[in-house]
Amino acid sequence: MAGVAVRRSGVPGGVRAVVLDLDGVLVDSLAVAREAFALAYAEVVGGGVAPVDEYCRHPGRYLPDVLRLMGLPAAMADPFVRESNRLAHLVTPVDGAADLLGVLRGRGIGVAVATGRSGVRARDLLGRLDLLRLVDHVVGSDEVARPKPAPDIVRRALELLDVAPADALMVGDAPSDLASARAAGVLAVAALWGESDPATLLAAGPDVALAGLGELLPLCDPCPAPGTPPGDRPVAGGDGPAAPGRGPDGVDGHAG
Repeated sequence: MAGVAVRRSGVPGGVRAVVLDLDGVLVDSLAVAREAFALAYAEVVGGGVAPVDEYCRHPGRYLPDVLRLMGLPAAMADPFVRESNRLAHLVTPVDGAADLLGVLRGRGIGVAVATGRSGVRARDLLGRLDLLRLVDHVVGSDEVARPKPAPDIVRRALELLDVAPADALMVGDAPSDLASARAAGVLAVAALWGESDPATLLAAGPDVALAGLGELLPLCDPCPAPGTPPGDRPVAGGDGPAAPGRGPDGVDGHAG
């Protein structure tokens, strides 16, 4: 399936919006996430070997949810975020990320990031890497009522972009990303270069599987809204309002 465009009937004439996961798809932050998790475990839990590999089997998920699923103390979230922030300079963009985002925007295609991180920390990282200027909206897991695998975060991104699900696709490197995309009614695109084992990601049943970030562009023929010429949209790094009852700012999933 890798690199093959498999479109539903709802997207025959082009794409108006692309929603992307952040960690593993646009940035390489796994090494930082592993170290931050191990340090947080040592600080809160104490002795023993940190279950880092088990933690990495939950890519794309909101950190409080991951800690709950693993039966670990919620108190690990704060030191995880602190250490992730301290090590943020080690996070790098995936090769070709800036060029890809620039081409999408040049084609008049809306771009949103929907991430397991909190919105504040996602925007901060994208700004550090000079990618925020190439993104229309960023939606964090703390800014929706239900994080991935629920569809809320993708739906919020499409709402901000003012695009119907039939005209959009979602690129993610975790089964939770694909589940969120499908539930939101958008094309689910698997990023095989990301943090998940490719076999695991393919078993999740994506509509399309891509081996590299550059393979995304052939799926993205422009279909701009009437009266909105390519290049006329303002550059933004917007966000949605935080949903009540979510975790504190800075609590996220795989972080950098």
